Amino acid sequence: MADVIVTDGDETRLATVISALRTLLGDRLQTSAAVRDAHGHDESWHETHAPDAVAFAQTTAEVSEIVRICAASRMPVIAFGTGTSLEGQVSAVNGGVSLDLSLMNSVLKVHAEDLDCRVEAGVTRKQLNSYLRDTGLFFPIDPGADASLGGMAATRASGTNAVRYGTMRESVLSVTAVLATGEIIATGGRARKSAAGYDLTRLLVGSEGTLGVITELTLRLQGIPEAIAGGICPFDSLDGAVDAVIETIQTGLPIARIEVLDEVQVAACNAYSNLSLPLSSMLFLEFHGTTASVEEQSTRFAAIASDHGGGAFNWTTEPEERTRLWEARHNAYYASLALEPGKKGMTTDVCVPISNLARCLRETKEDLDASFLTAPIVGHVGDGNFHTIMLIDPDNVRDMAEARRLHDRMVRRALALEGTCTGEHGIGLGKIAFLEEEVGQAVDMMRTIKRALDPHNILNPGKIIAS
Repeated sequence: MADVIVTDGDETRLATVISALRTLLGDRLQTSAAVRDAHGHDESWHETHAPDAVAFAQTTAEVSEIVRICAASRMPVIAFGTGTSLEGQVSAVNGGVSLDLSLMNSVLKVHAEDLDCRVEAGVTRKQLNSYLRDTGLFFPIDPGADASLGGMAATRASGTNAVRYGTMRESVLSVTAVLATGEIIATGGRARKSAAGYDLTRLLVGSEGTLGVITELTLRLQGIPEAIAGGICPFDSLDGAVDAVIETIQTGLPIARIEVLDEVQVAACNAYSNLSLPLSSMLFLEFHGTTASVEEQSTRFAAIASDHGGGAFNWTTEPEERTRLWEARHNAYYASLALEPGKKGMTTDVCVPISNLARCLRETKEDLDASFLTAPIVGHVGDGNFHTIMLIDPDNVRDMAEARRLHDRMVRRALALEGTCTGEHGIGLGKIAFLEEEVGQAVDMMRTIKRALDPHNILNPGKIIAS
């Protein structure tokens, strides 16, 4: 995979590619420093690596031609959606062309009777749900940020609804993608299941743009529930909150969302979102169903919470109040940054079997409490997934050493507890070494697939697996 051409200093080759792309795209080929810098980083702490040019595609055919032009000169191509990834996935570590898909933002077809739709990769989740508003359907995968659906598929995103509705892995029926040669492939149709050959859809979902550029997706939709109840429940301890989650899941209570916030994150949300929540570990919850069922579920959860040191479970079916609470949860990252203005967030996530969640969270919390860094905890604990947001100055050697120490301990703890180094953020730049620790020799199989589909390593080089 070392065949990739590093464009720095290769001005003739770069000029040839830019000239060909400008002929194809006109003003939709941008080389200004501001545009390039904006496409050289995501919302993570990772260093900005700007591409040499940014190509704004409008069709799958254009994406194909852009990739063909770049492939002829072995120029890196980095797919870009909205830039909300958290492990440096869009960083142009070897220069090259950032392929911006934001103009490919059409909802192509909704099959309401089959609960599915076809969209272009640049459609965002909020845009899709706005389009679906009058159909009685919605798309449930909700990572918080208004990410593009192509980017969500590429990073195998999930979010707050995953405990009930699953992740992008379960929600993508098929994709259209452009391979490293410029060839266009479709991985399947609209059938809810298929046993036809290799599961290429699942191969591309989660590949972070390293195997192909996803340009269109067929997605599963869900019916909007008759009733939704949501609320908050404070706990005496983080252990108590997690024990309540475990019992809730193990007793089969059909919860839609269940999120944990430690007291540091609650304080951040109070300040940022103008709330007055108790300064303790907290669960945010939501139930979907009929009016009677959500009332029953809420009552049953209140009893479970009480057995584990929970306070009053204050829940409501009023949309405005629920929206206010979930907006605060979705803004947890920005609320954390506001605790120490000027610092960046080294955000990481792990996921463990739910029976090991209490130990993993408790030991992580002990590490963070003993550190000089401010580091809130928040997580989708219904499926064993949680995050830390360590506030750092990337130029401060002491900050970075401590953050990396905490990060590595958290990840290795999750692996020791039969979990994964990332539940939803992906590998990107930040967790390449941990992928090898997690899956061992299976990385060689991944490397073989990468070489077969992208022999010159032009698609998002430097991500997921080491050369």
